Amino acid sequence: MYSDLDFILSNYNSVETATFSWSAPSNIALVKYWGKKEIGDQIPANPSISFTLKNCKTITTVTISSKVEKDNFSFDLLFEGQPKEDFKPKIQKFFARIYQYCPYLKEYHFTIDTQNTFPHSSGIASSASGMAALAMNIMSLEKAIKPEISEDYFYAKASFLARLGSGSACRSIIGNVVSWGKNETIKNSSDLFGVAFDNIHPNFHNFQDTILLVDKGEKQVSSTVGHNLMHNHPFAEQRFDQAHHNIAKIVTLLETGNVTEFMSLVESEALTLHAMMMTSMPYFILMKPNTLEVIQRVLEYRRDTKLPISFTLDAGSNVHLLYPNSVKTSIHKFIEGDLLKFCKSKIHIHDSLGMGSEKLL
Repeated sequence: MYSDLDFILSNYNSVETATFSWSAPSNIALVKYWGKKEIGDQIPANPSISFTLKNCKTITTVTISSKVEKDNFSFDLLFEGQPKEDFKPKIQKFFARIYQYCPYLKEYHFTIDTQNTFPHSSGIASSASGMAALAMNIMSLEKAIKPEISEDYFYAKASFLARLGSGSACRSIIGNVVSWGKNETIKNSSDLFGVAFDNIHPNFHNFQDTILLVDKGEKQVSSTVGHNLMHNHPFAEQRFDQAHHNIAKIVTLLETGNVTEFMSLVESEALTLHAMMMTSMPYFILMKPNTLEVIQRVLEYRRDTKLPISFTLDAGSNVHLLYPNSVKTSIHKFIEGDLLKFCKSKIHIHDSLGMGSEKLL
């Protein structure tokens, strides 16, 4: 088990120039992370567990060149080949936050070229996949200047760094079910990085996730603000206890292949997440009328057909539909016939469980 001190690099070499490229996927939490501890950087107030996705991903290529002046961070940021100035402050903040663990960052100029496989401004949160892909590239640089680091250390530190950019990004490094947050159920669980949960029943192999883009607009309240509102939330402690209980419960369901109870728990978690938002002070509502329309249609369809389909939500209005691969054909017909009319421009994305980040160069 690694501590944060283990990730402070020393005694490393240097390179003149190099290019690295990684893809990293988005993920969808099953047991939700909502709230941060007041002590520490990006430490979750409760554990979470997620499905790693396959198709919704960020592809980031980083070219580095050594520089003489080593007092400041130096980087150019491109999105789909075009300069992206408005995102640079977030990268600057990220570099500053991880500098104590990556003291070589000021020794190089970085050209960061990134793109998403999902539509820009689609409403899908790209911070998790984006920060995970950047963290993998930084670790490729670290491996180049200190080749002896182990593969286990490489991925653990990548998740650790990604967390400091965007909390849930630490669950996008590996696949296909990942836990983040110290808990009694999952071996070697940590607040510092995500760990894989591998004991998955075949019922969940190649599980599908169709994302319905109900709304593409900017959220009225950012996740950062929402997390902070949990500090004085009247139901915070009960929620954090519930998350620990639900982690233990969902692990058993994933191991035994109980899809029916899995669906109930995942839906309850989604609604609880939004209940926390609606009962914070100030309160806020991120669901849209069409979010509720989709949920109602899914519940009616499941009741009438007995097919295993469930919904979950992220911190927004979009709906993720989870279902086994064995019923994909029927579910796709249902989506196309009954649900797409509730999506912005009928935009939806069919995805499935994935294996995490992938080295491209």
